[in-house]
Amino acid sequence: MIPDYKQIYTDILKEKFPEKLIDTTIKFKLERLHSAIDILKFNQLIFGEPEYAVGFNNQRLRSYDEESILEILRYQKKNRLTNFQLGCHFKISRNTIAKWKTVFKI
Repeated sequence: MIPDYKQIYTDILKEKFPEKLIDTTIKFKLERLHSAIDILKFNQLIFGEPEYAVGFNNQRLRSYDEESILEILRYQKKNRLTNFQLGCHFKISRNTIAKWKTVFKI
């Protein structure tokens, strides 16, 4: 059972940012929220970059599904990034990335 992110973000936009609900780009992306990566990108599109302290605490509460993890690891392979570089890009610990590689045998 996964949350209905489309409904959650629609309610947030109606309540806090009604002017952004008119934007066709946001409407288009709202229809296509499937993976954790999509949700993180959409969240950043709406709220912008968080301050360091807020971003640090939010990063600790993230969870990723298998599809998102594999997408992140494919991104690393495609762009030839180290675990450190990938961690900085997605704000994930390099140790977490190393663990995912061993779990998913990549």
